[in-house]
Amino acid sequence: MQSHSDIRSFLKPGMHAHLVGIGGVSMRPLGLVLHSIGMTITGSDMNSSVSTADLESQGIPVCIGHRAENIAGADCIIRTAAAHNDNPEIAAARAQGIPVFERAQAWGVIMQGYQNAVCVSGTHGKTTTTSMLTHIFMEANLDPTVMIGGYLPLLHAGHRVGSGNTIVMESCEYCNSFLNFFPTTAVILNIDADHLDFFKDLDDIEHSFRQFAELVPPNGLVVANGDDTNTASTLRGYAGRLVWFGMNETNQVHPGPMKRGYSSFDVFFDDTLYTHLELKVVGRHNALNALAACAVAHEMGIDGETVRRALATFSGAGRRLEYKGTYHGAMVYDDYAHHPRELHATLESVRALGYQRVICAFQPHTYTHTHALFQDFVRELKAADLTVLAEIYAAREQNTIGISSRDLAEQIAGSVFFETLPEVTDYLRQIARPGDLILTVGAGDIYTVADTLTKDETM
Repeated sequence: MQSHSDIRSFLKPGMHAHLVGIGGVSMRPLGLVLHSIGMTITGSDMNSSVSTADLESQGIPVCIGHRAENIAGADCIIRTAAAHNDNPEIAAARAQGIPVFERAQAWGVIMQGYQNAVCVSGTHGKTTTTSMLTHIFMEANLDPTVMIGGYLPLLHAGHRVGSGNTIVMESCEYCNSFLNFFPTTAVILNIDADHLDFFKDLDDIEHSFRQFAELVPPNGLVVANGDDTNTASTLRGYAGRLVWFGMNETNQVHPGPMKRGYSSFDVFFDDTLYTHLELKVVGRHNALNALAACAVAHEMGIDGETVRRALATFSGAGRRLEYKGTYHGAMVYDDYAHHPRELHATLESVRALGYQRVICAFQPHTYTHTHALFQDFVRELKAADLTVLAEIYAAREQNTIGISSRDLAEQIAGSVFFETLPEVTDYLRQIARPGDLILTVGAGDIYTVADTLTKDETM
């Protein structure tokens, strides 16, 4: 992998960068940002999509399919994490001596051009908190550049190319991507054992998050969850400027009494009232996300009334307890939760809504993840009135472990298992009734089940 110092010389007006996997959720905005500074940008992706069509409409040519000839004329290559050295374009670049950079390296260099670089990290809640901050920064007229790992209705996209001096980025720990960044404000929402196909264990993960915090300059800020034991352990002895948020009043940013399922509360900075929030999203986890956003906004000098207005309009990011519609009188929601702690937060939130039955159609994500957290998944999935298990979504893996969602079903009383998503959809069609809440949950393609059900209802 080439270094940051190398890539800086290529991210300049007049240079030509070819982006492998340009239709991806963070590759498309990267291409648009680089295009906006006067670079020549080309790209490739395996399939045409709304993303590739949008890029072409803005003057960025996209080749469908990966071929060596696609990189002709490129000064450098920037690749998505899914593009490995055997990719024809990467292999051709290496053979020709064209430097190959990682997506995260490019974003790291880009954020150095902003006075305020807010990087939102954590095992859970990154997309929601980054989305909340986007609402706040837009309401404060900061004209931010935004990179979210999901869809935000406010932007009609998961990204925004602004002309202000603020960038806010969802910052993922997987493969230590966030260690390529240059945050002036680093947010750590929580730390859990996750991505164990890359990290050795929780200690290894905490070590990476500590490195992430250490990236913040002396005049910068770390905003961290003081209620989270792992986060507190990770930051023990941290010498930089640190603001803690959480439910406990020992945190600098904390709430007053909670009402309406953690969605209505005052926010205090130390003992001083900062703002009052009336959120459209529910659950303790979303209240914590809002407190983190408030901590950042307060430290950036944004007044509490602006924050109140901004978060009053936030109804969630795509695939974060997203309302999809109805089917046979049942309400259908979709959620990205793929870690036991996220499952717990999602099921706890909907329990408070008073439905007769909560039906959770869950698709585990990767074999290693399911194996490592197996008993935790069993425990959390038992909280649903009925658990419907789809087969594990492989993503980047091969099933060398020999594990299946059927193994989960065998330990969850009353649950059912199906090998294919059409079978899951057909089963939900058969059992759906008024008073049900149907949740499709997982980081893979389980969302297509919710889409199919609600589309059927309108036909």
